[in-house]
Amino acid sequence: MAQAPKDKNTSVDNSQVFRSAIGSVIRAISGEAELEVTFSADRPILSADKARLAALPRSLSMRDISIARGQGDAMAMRLASHDIRMHTKRAPVDPDAKAAFDSLEQVRVEALGCVRMQGMKTNIGEMLEDRMAKANFAQITQKDDAPLAEALGLILRQNLAGLDIPPSGQKIVDLWRDHIEELAPNSLNALSELVDDQNAYSIAARALLSDLNLAPEFDLDDSETENEDDQSEDETDSGQAEDQSPQQGEAESEDGADDQEQAQGAEESEGDTEGSDAQLEDMTEDAATDMSADASEQSMPDGANALANSFNYKVFTTKYDETISAADLCPPEELEQLRDLLDRQLDNLSGAVSRLANKLQRRLMAQQNRSWQFDLEEGVLDAARLTRVITDPMQPLSFKQESDTEFRDTVVTLLIDNSGSMRGRPITIAAICGDILARTLERCGVKVEILGFTTRAWKGGRSREDWLEANRPQNPGRVNDIRHIIYKSADQPWRHAKRNLGLMMREGLLKENIDGEALNWAHQRILGRPESRRILMVISDGAPVDDSTQSVNQGNYLEAHLRQVIEEIETRSPVQLIAVGIGHDVTRYYDRAVTLLDAEELAGALTDNLADLFNEEPNPVNKRRRRAG
Repeated sequence: MAQAPKDKNTSVDNSQVFRSAIGSVIRAISGEAELEVTFSADRPILSADKARLAALPRSLSMRDISIARGQGDAMAMRLASHDIRMHTKRAPVDPDAKAAFDSLEQVRVEALGCVRMQGMKTNIGEMLEDRMAKANFAQITQKDDAPLAEALGLILRQNLAGLDIPPSGQKIVDLWRDHIEELAPNSLNALSELVDDQNAYSIAARALLSDLNLAPEFDLDDSETENEDDQSEDETDSGQAEDQSPQQGEAESEDGADDQEQAQGAEESEGDTEGSDAQLEDMTEDAATDMSADASEQSMPDGANALANSFNYKVFTTKYDETISAADLCPPEELEQLRDLLDRQLDNLSGAVSRLANKLQRRLMAQQNRSWQFDLEEGVLDAARLTRVITDPMQPLSFKQESDTEFRDTVVTLLIDNSGSMRGRPITIAAICGDILARTLERCGVKVEILGFTTRAWKGGRSREDWLEANRPQNPGRVNDIRHIIYKSADQPWRHAKRNLGLMMREGLLKENIDGEALNWAHQRILGRPESRRILMVISDGAPVDDSTQSVNQGNYLEAHLRQVIEEIETRSPVQLIAVGIGHDVTRYYDRAVTLLDAEELAGALTDNLADLFNEEPNPVNKRRRRAG
């Protein structure tokens, strides 16, 4: 692609023409004439016949164009220069190692494009900076919070393609560079000589992962034996095939099963990797077919009873789980600083915040239905009784008096996704909205609880260590340490809890997300409340993601559990449930949901939808499900 002009503030009027042009370029570079290219608010993703790029803003700048071109370049080069079968065969099983292996392969195809077409260099550089900035990597200060796969990819891009480290990615590179160069200097340099040969490159990549103690080195002898066997099969006739020994057939069957299992793992990772838009996994037709079969086996039938009978969610161990107050996760001095940071964000939005708060308060107060008492001996003269006053002046019951009816006893729980993909603007807006809702609803006599959910560690934590020590039992269920956070309890006044909301701004807090258990936890808490109306609002940016759990269970394990919990609440609970998706469509999970393309719209959406909920009657228990499938 041609290099974008340097004036990044120049607006582009005809975005439709640009979409068409970028689609043509992607098809030309990839060699896939029938490739469908779309733009969506969901995460960029690549499959065998479709490339989905991030949605474009309404007013395009030249920087926006470069970012979109960078995404398109990366996808086109992946299709043109990547063999999914070879990649799947060489990929390690461990989630950390696999993420690094995927990153190394993506670097290879991007480096090829940068060397062959210099314009790609600028586009991919802009795309990387945008992704790192959105993931808030510049704020990371501890190695445990810095993804090794990302740091490895940035270092290798610099070595192979001459791409400068993006400013937003410099911190994570600084945290890991010494470790990488100390353990694997030779294998790191070896990759630069093998960019044109995916076969040799993938073997060298496994050697690099071995040096970094992430995965055992790929056994080249086994690989050569497999190749020889493949050649022998091609050369033998049908008679020789019939003479094949049972042992050899069983071995090949096991190898095929292993390949299929790894292919399934690769596809699951492609759909669930957090905060890594550039990790583009493509699917061959066979792989897509295998995955569809797996999905159908794991699909949840409609209806609460059928769903409950078809899926049994398990947890390997709960001894490392925690439910904790926000105040206990952070020293008071740091919590005060984080609250000051949130307040500065609120200052920038002071006008909008005030308008939204006043709008919500007016709508809720208007619903505190006023009533009149008639036929009183004193009060305001009742105009409808004027004839009575004239015909019978001594009649005392001609007055009325207005009285306020007590607002329906209500509690609102706000459950906020604290996963890594919420870093940056989304989590800031979510914290601001929690602050707005708590203050505004408190004025209206409505109690508010604010909860958050994440995990205590990346990639499984101590739960995964226990699973490894137990010799990796099959289908163990959830294998990670969950963390449920109470930012504000329902009975706690806002002024006492306001400091806690600043914790969402803390680096290192946001990790992975297991939505089903968090939603069930929040639901159980609100069910225990005495209020007659209970509303549960979920703010999330997509499906549940926990690499450790998903790598050792079949199918969309966490997603299936989330659907099960939602089904139970929507069909059997008196709690009113609503979800707000930031940049991701959550209507496929929830009956009542809204999807926002921009986190800036969150406050308004919460205000409008919450006010609409107050207009409705509470959920009847055992209501019929509205969703068809």
